[in-house]
Amino acid sequence: MTPRAQAGPNLFAAAGLDKDAPRPLADRLRPTKLDEVVGQDHLLGPDGVLTRMLDTRSLGSLIFWGPPGTGKTTVARLLADATELHFEQISAVFSGVADLKKVFDAARLRRESGKGTLLFVDEVHRFNRAQQDSFLPVMEDGTIVLVGATTENPSFELNAALLSRARVLVFKSLDAGAIEKLLKRAEQIEGKPLPLDEQARVAFERMADGDGRAALTLAEEVWRAARKGEVFDSAKLQDIVQRRAPIYDKAQDGHYNLISALHKSVRGSDPDAALYYLCRMLDAGEPPLYICRRIVRMAIEDVGLADPQALVIANAAKETYDFLGSPEGELAIAQALIYVATAPKSNAGYVAYGAAMQVAKQAGSLLPPKHILNAPTALMKSEGYGRGYAYDHDQDEAFSGQNYFPDALPRQQFYDPPERGFEREIKKRLEYWAKLRKERDKERGGE
Repeated sequence: MTPRAQAGPNLFAAAGLDKDAPRPLADRLRPTKLDEVVGQDHLLGPDGVLTRMLDTRSLGSLIFWGPPGTGKTTVARLLADATELHFEQISAVFSGVADLKKVFDAARLRRESGKGTLLFVDEVHRFNRAQQDSFLPVMEDGTIVLVGATTENPSFELNAALLSRARVLVFKSLDAGAIEKLLKRAEQIEGKPLPLDEQARVAFERMADGDGRAALTLAEEVWRAARKGEVFDSAKLQDIVQRRAPIYDKAQDGHYNLISALHKSVRGSDPDAALYYLCRMLDAGEPPLYICRRIVRMAIEDVGLADPQALVIANAAKETYDFLGSPEGELAIAQALIYVATAPKSNAGYVAYGAAMQVAKQAGSLLPPKHILNAPTALMKSEGYGRGYAYDHDQDEAFSGQNYFPDALPRQQFYDPPERGFEREIKKRLEYWAKLRKERDKERGGE
């Protein structure tokens, strides 16, 4: 029973409150049984992880990782009911060490009377290392069953010691089918259909962005806005609800997931997917100059010399954005992205650089061969610096074929261009120079 339910009618009257005040739709539709939770069949279906745990009537500590509005809090509460554990909830945003001590002490007393405690910690990643460590003793001795909820990657945000004592379960964003189930339940409770045509309903489900709570909040907005007999199309829906802010934290997983998707779409030569992720990031408020930097990187790493113009265009987009700003300059970013996505791909330069760096680190302080070193002093000249150097511009075809690697290091080949784009021409040059090098070596007596 909640505190509000315990209060007497006179208290509500004195405060001028209506104890039957309408509750938000999301609260009215909150599941009361685990089989009412939608979108998490991998956890709660017949063969789901949590279903198997409940078959044994016992729980270990858990970390629920997933985006907002996917049922993490609700499932934790229902798990406590199903296992007859006392449910205690705190938020890492508002709680400190003193609050944790009170919760742990209460759980110990409860345990002495034969009642276990499921402690649900919302935003558990916001606790610092010392606070996270304080959970370890009470988890180990069974004082509490910890269920932590986080929207951030636990591998990065939670202590290894805490993770080793808890199982991470991933909550998925609700797909269109799950959102549709919620909407049908909402329509049943409200006793009327959501006033949207077929296309607007599809658009509505996309606007929810996998968040069940947001979907129900948006549904309430639509019902409030609709006049009698009015049905909204997609354009009108957009006007009514404006735009829901995307779930996107520029410093956390949303940022890294989308930039990864953008980069891989470009690498995969899919300009349409790349544009989609570009617009997702811009729409969410990602700084355009950050995206420009990533496109420059793509031009270097994934296009390289297969199309040297890609780097020029990527840099030009950055300069154009600097000059025009938003939103006009964003078109230049989009054009650069399309160019890089449709350019021939080669990572030969990227691979060559990595291989050369490894050899350079291993070779240490090997000196270049003396014949390619300058001899600015008489002593250095007497030591052989510069002796035998052949000035390439004075040689046939401007190519001497000399050795430029240290004498103690065999000749290496790091760069192996593919026969794609401009690198096809580079490959021909390298093959021709390799042939000339062999001929020059023979002329020098196999030097």
